[in-house]
Amino acid sequence: MKAVVQRVTRASVTVGGEQISAIGRGICVLLGISLEDTQKELEHMVRKILNLRVFEDESGKHWSKSVMDKQYEVLCISQFTLQCVLKGNKPDFHLAMPTEQAEGFYNSFLEQLRKTYRPELIKDGKFGAYMQVHIQNDGPVTIELESPALGAATSDPKQVLLVVACGTPPQSDLTNGAMSMPRIQTGETLGCCSGARELNHSTTGLAPIFNL
Repeated sequence: MKAVVQRVTRASVTVGGEQISAIGRGICVLLGISLEDTQKELEHMVRKILNLRVFEDESGKHWSKSVMDKQYEVLCISQFTLQCVLKGNKPDFHLAMPTEQAEGFYNSFLEQLRKTYRPELIKDGKFGAYMQVHIQNDGPVTIELESPALGAATSDPKQVLLVVACGTPPQSDLTNGAMSMPRIQTGETLGCCSGARELNHSTTGLAPIFNL
């Protein structure tokens, strides 16, 4: 699942010359659903969208508040073209979820947004319709979101992975509170705070992972 989130001062959707939905300050979400998306990806995207910190706080500090913190509005637009792949210069959409499945999935996405936030603040376009979307981007601020690939581990930027050559690393000075690293053998499983890692490379070893 992919989403393009834009911080807006206002946004609206028009179908056949008639405005069907509009918001003031908040975010506009363009959502592309893929063939592989499940309830897990749906819930992940809802959490990310509603907790994305693209607004300033009361003191003017940027990137501090989410749309929920500010009690702003959300306008959602289904956009299968986000699942485009190019064949030369021609867009191909075979990765997008078929319309008959995607409509129900998209409605579930809206329902989850409303359940998690305030229903009256979640607005929508018209699924499958030819729409004109009017967006007044504030900033401009545009953030791309994508649900994790199937089976992918969630990365933690607070973890450091230390890579050393197989052999005996330099011994740390324990009097300064540092941790000495033992010799690492190829194929050895290491226990560490974030789980064991198995080494299968003939020339490179991994030291334990430390949380900062």
